[in-house]
Amino acid sequence: MSQESKESDVVRLVNRIIVDAIEARSSDIHIEIDEQGISLRFRIDGVLQPQPLSSEIRQVHQQIINRFKLLAELDIAERRLPQDGRFAMKIGETDVDVRMSSIPTLYGEGIVMRILNKGTASFSMRKLGMSPEVNEKFSEIIRLPHGLILITGPTGSGKTTTLYSALAAINKPGVKILTAEDPVEYRLPGASQIQINEKINLTFPTLLRRFLRHDPDVVFVGEIRDLETAEVTIQAAGTGHLVFSTMHTNDAAGAYARLLSQGVEPFFVSHCVDAVLAQRLVRNLCPQCKQAYSPKADELPAGFPKDTLLGADNAALQGILKRGAANGGQIFRAVGCPQCRKTGYQGRSGIYELLTPSSRILELVERRAKALDIKQTAVEEGMATLRMDGWRKVIAGDTSVEEILRVTKKD
Repeated sequence: MSQESKESDVVRLVNRIIVDAIEARSSDIHIEIDEQGISLRFRIDGVLQPQPLSSEIRQVHQQIINRFKLLAELDIAERRLPQDGRFAMKIGETDVDVRMSSIPTLYGEGIVMRILNKGTASFSMRKLGMSPEVNEKFSEIIRLPHGLILITGPTGSGKTTTLYSALAAINKPGVKILTAEDPVEYRLPGASQIQINEKINLTFPTLLRRFLRHDPDVVFVGEIRDLETAEVTIQAAGTGHLVFSTMHTNDAAGAYARLLSQGVEPFFVSHCVDAVLAQRLVRNLCPQCKQAYSPKADELPAGFPKDTLLGADNAALQGILKRGAANGGQIFRAVGCPQCRKTGYQGRSGIYELLTPSSRILELVERRAKALDIKQTAVEEGMATLRMDGWRKVIAGDTSVEEILRVTKKD
């Protein structure tokens, strides 16, 4: 086979991997090397799933990795150090942006690629999966004239989708929105969006200082990573602007502890942070194959809440606990069918923990109290935790007990 033919085959195989990942609704592509050779996994609905590999791919795995590195403008000769890059592709009518990272492993380079849709997406607060109570309260908060609203959670927990949905809800001709993002994942018509570029010192703090000279009503800061960004963000929130940002914390109370640990003065934290929304994504049960069953009280996991959920959800929960299997109280479990790739799940939606600080919580913040103390106080005052909100989805038949146990920690 000629060199040109080999290169053509590698290009075809690389394109096939990306197309397959998009068709499978994958958010990430993992290509790894071990003693057995190359392996390929797609993260679908938040869970890594191994993919079958043809003999073609196994024979040219190093060339495939080199091809991806070339697309991302990485140094193919450098295999000892981690590298990061990105590239864009057009798949049919869809433009996608791919962020890529390579790392040296024991048996060769491993690469992970995050797939982002570059087009203008449709965002709606109604589609996020919030409970009516949280939706109503959060919808009021995002219309405040000024202050800081934080969205927290790990990578891949849906923070960006929530933020864009909130911005879309308040995006009007009379509102000026400025965003500093790394990267710009979606297009928001009417907003001025800027992508961070640290190579030329276009950083979050640099942009934020300039933003304040451009008369914004709303500012979106992609992430608070350090003290400098935190201070400039809080300054913007304290001078008449509504500011949205994200942090990587395990729960809502952890955002206060993180800001304090970064060196922000407690007074500014307590006076500028108006709300913290923690979130996770849980897999939805496949509507084609989910199976109803009647749990007995002793089959439900330890900590299953009995009195904390409100309204109809609480009534349904109490009914299941009291009736058990004898009187037909039912929830659903995953089964698996061809439509959901035998996983039992299809698509994801959010679970949420919304903390709006009371006077008691503000006092705790100013005393530099632990995140656990802040969380306990918020729960005493009526906050539903991530796990509590997860039980709501179990009762509604949207997801399973096992999925909530997988995604959330015990309260």
